[in-house]
Amino acid sequence: MAPLVGIETEYSLAERSAERELLPMAQAHGVGVLLYSPLAGGLLTGKYRQGEKGRLSARGSTVEDTAQRTAVVDAVLEIADETGSSAVQVSLAWLRRRAAPAHTALIPIVGPRSVSHLDEYLRALALELSEQHYQRLDDLSAPRLETPHEDVAAALSHGFDGDRTLLDAPSVPVT
Repeated sequence: MAPLVGIETEYSLAERSAERELLPMAQAHGVGVLLYSPLAGGLLTGKYRQGEKGRLSARGSTVEDTAQRTAVVDAVLEIADETGSSAVQVSLAWLRRRAAPAHTALIPIVGPRSVSHLDEYLRALALELSEQHYQRLDDLSAPRLETPHEDVAAALSHGFDGDRTLLDAPSVPVT
């Protein structure tokens, strides 16, 4: 049997829940990750605000279904305007920045529907945002860790830490 070498998960500024378990697991085991829907079905392009149709509207779903998603799209569009780039380029530049320090490959799956879309995706490779821009996007899009992570953090903050040696990193370095 061949070893597992990769997984696939949704990941973007609008959907970061993979940070809870999947991305840490992939990093720990040296498994590559294919990141699908890096533009959140077109949400991060701002096209739905202009009345355009797309995958999300075809489903009949509410596109900006949370205050967090609305704030993220607002920030992406504002940063694109500030930097003279597009929302696509800002979203992909953020994703590239998130992947850079990873100990394993994080590879976005893009699906250009035209040559002009592909050209825009490729231009994102040259865009470097400011530290303030990256931090703003990180802060606005941060996922809630939820249970058990928030429960453990609450217990630790109240002095209920149990046997901490069970949580420490292994003594053998992982390569």
